[in-house]
Amino acid sequence: MSSSLKTAFLLAILTLVFVYIGKLLGGTGGMTIAFGIALVMNFISYWFSDKIVLAMYRAKEVTPEEAPRLYEMVRNVAAQAGIPIPKVYIIPTPASNAFATGRNPNNAAVAVTQGILQLLEPNELEAVIAHEIGHVTNRDILIGTIAATLAGAIGYLAHMAQWALIFGGFGRSNDDEGHGSAIGSLAMIIVAPIIALLIQLAISRSREYKADETGAHLTRRPLDLASALKKISHGAERVQLDANPGTAHMFIMNPLRGAFAGLFSTHPPVEERVERLEKLSREIV
Repeated sequence: MSSSLKTAFLLAILTLVFVYIGKLLGGTGGMTIAFGIALVMNFISYWFSDKIVLAMYRAKEVTPEEAPRLYEMVRNVAAQAGIPIPKVYIIPTPASNAFATGRNPNNAAVAVTQGILQLLEPNELEAVIAHEIGHVTNRDILIGTIAATLAGAIGYLAHMAQWALIFGGFGRSNDDEGHGSAIGSLAMIIVAPIIALLIQLAISRSREYKADETGAHLTRRPLDLASALKKISHGAERVQLDANPGTAHMFIMNPLRGAFAGLFSTHPPVEERVERLEKLSREIV
């Protein structure tokens, strides 16, 4: 499925979920209001989802003067990839991770954590940046960023349904209809997290393999990325990023640990990624 079709599919899911919640909360009138809200959310998701995700992690945009070495790495890799220089952000956390966002190469951003700047050697950090710019050149960051926004929105809607169920505010006029609404709302509370999971899993694991390969070709140093992935993986065991499960797929390494790590397994195992990179290193001359 193309990126455009995936984007349209996710936006359609958002609309249907909003309309259904609107029906639960306010009947026919609620459906109409929810449809209007969904249209606004679709617009926001497409044009501003990158800013929303960056704000979630308190990412700060930096200039060449504020982070000269990091900015120069991004500039060099972007030039090698033949795209405009993405905006550069630093996330204030000791955890080690990175992600790219933006709806296209002309509006892209690369965000790295403070922890990854301290953890990696310069050549490894450049390999990570190349991986993220690989996502940009492969044009899969829009679908990933929108998926993060939608997963968060669906979780919020489930929370609304929970409170509506508690206080009985379903906009119904008789007992039978009210009972049906309560059942429907309870079903949404249970099903909404599953829907969010399915949205996230719609982002294929293959995008990480592809970004690894693209980044390795940009630097022509696959082993540097392999080394970086090992360090990031070990670092994540010591310092965990306080991440929203709906955005986990955006990072170069799954930031979740414990039960969520298995449920939101959008990332292939580090060992497999390293093995592929080691094989690729023998093919790149």
